[in-house]
Amino acid sequence: MRKRNKLFFAGLLVSVFLLFLGTQAVFAQSGDTLPDNWQLLDPQKDSVYGTSVNRAYQELLKGKEPHRVIVAVIDSGVDTAQVDLKGHIWTNPGEIPGNDMDDDHNGYVDDVHGWNFLGGKDGKSMVKASSELDREYWRLRPEYGSVTDSNNVKKKDRPEYRYWLKIKKARTQDSIKNKQDLATVSMGLARFDILDQMLRSRIRKDTLYLSDIQNFNTDNNDTLEMAKQIAVRVLGESDSRNSFEDFLSQGKEYLDGIRQNLDGLDKDPNALRKEIVGDDWNDIKDTHYGNNDVTGHFARHATHVAGIIAAIRNNGIGIDGITNHVLIMPVKVVPDGDERDKDVALGIRYAVDNGANIINMSFGKNYSPQKKWVDDAVKYAEEHDVLLVHAAGNDGSNDDSIPTYPNPFFLDGKRADNFITVGASSATDADGHLAATFSNYGKKHVDLFAPGVNIYSTLPDNAYGTMSGTSMATPVVSGIAALVLEYYPTLTAKQLRWVLDHSVTKLDTVKVIQPGSSSDVMVPFSSLCISGGIINAYNALKLAATLKGERDIKKDDRGLARDVELEHQLQ
Repeated sequence: MRKRNKLFFAGLLVSVFLLFLGTQAVFAQSGDTLPDNWQLLDPQKDSVYGTSVNRAYQELLKGKEPHRVIVAVIDSGVDTAQVDLKGHIWTNPGEIPGNDMDDDHNGYVDDVHGWNFLGGKDGKSMVKASSELDREYWRLRPEYGSVTDSNNVKKKDRPEYRYWLKIKKARTQDSIKNKQDLATVSMGLARFDILDQMLRSRIRKDTLYLSDIQNFNTDNNDTLEMAKQIAVRVLGESDSRNSFEDFLSQGKEYLDGIRQNLDGLDKDPNALRKEIVGDDWNDIKDTHYGNNDVTGHFARHATHVAGIIAAIRNNGIGIDGITNHVLIMPVKVVPDGDERDKDVALGIRYAVDNGANIINMSFGKNYSPQKKWVDDAVKYAEEHDVLLVHAAGNDGSNDDSIPTYPNPFFLDGKRADNFITVGASSATDADGHLAATFSNYGKKHVDLFAPGVNIYSTLPDNAYGTMSGTSMATPVVSGIAALVLEYYPTLTAKQLRWVLDHSVTKLDTVKVIQPGSSSDVMVPFSSLCISGGIINAYNALKLAATLKGERDIKKDDRGLARDVELEHQLQ
């Protein structure tokens, strides 16, 4: 999945447009800043569309003993040393750390805290990767690049030839868009540099934060007032804790990513894979590659995801996750680029084989050439009663018509019962944006929505920050699924999905702007997903209490056990 900050880009376009026109329009500002934990709050009591996690603890769970649940985070790297995740990182009980041996004979040497499928035997790890579109173009071009007439293609190869034409067209469109983005963002950053210099010289500070800009008295100077309002809007929508310098740095990283995409059009998209990992990516039976570095130099995304689920509650630092009775199993398959189907399939199998109850998958792409490998892994998880929770995507598009991969629908048309797809919601329905503007949706493909806008969570090196995306909404669902399973461990993955889908905060009468709409088309929120609402932990726990679980935990090897040892560690 490309880690470009699409929200940053959207905000940038708005601001550039205003700067370009020289307008003196003033942006409306929200009166109150959202609490850092808004996703845990209650819609009725707290007036935000949170998930009622805190209410569930206060009213339903006091005095009850939880079971331990293992959640695999298939993603980029996780900072296992983050202070707010201490005691919540899974440790392989069959592995002796640092002895350079495969003690548990699972084919992965020293996989003490998980596995990195992007690594090499020398300890290196991939950070950047190509898009699946580029890889498919590169694969098919030698065969069909010079073909001008389909009649010259063998009949048995014509379906692949039609696929090639689709890939070729999409890549051309992608290249055009990258060039347009390059021009727009370059212009925007140049203007933001001027704005930054203007504000710093007037405020007389080298580094500007949101509070500095908000408190700046412009003396009714129209130019300064416009600059102030744009800066406030930009920082408010990205991360109000960041400086304006941080915002500019993110913009330059974004710009570098566009340049790399354009520079790589005629380069082998598999070159880094060959150099660092060295596996045969076309052979699903070539399984024993990678290394045990589950953190690496690309750990921001997954560390944020892990904290949403499992940051230690009530420890007085950082943030509260959803549950204390969970272990995070890092499985690294996602680079800055598109993940490979082989890595996803083997990552799912690794998580299942090592006892995961729930697998969080905050990634996705638009092409899946080895979908059967992933489908088989999803079926493997289904056979072992493991719930998969996947992000719907951040393109503001309909997953029913433009699928995001992986998804619960197999090549034969059947649907996996252990697979939940998650859209992103915001804190309020102000201005019709309760469904996040960037979120994908779909009445057949997307199960439910969850908080995914301005979510504050853990970052590497004991830092914290705000991020937005269906990548953030997905661990909210994984965390609540874990919370329900902790107290109702006999629920199967199928039952757990049913509980979450049927206990949402219903929004039948709420109309929202359809995500991705350029004309502010209003639609019922209930039309955007299967359940018609936003996940609710309080409701889910109450509904779970009415079911008879079908899982035999005495025979199950998923690691559902009284969490005495974990509680001892936390104390």
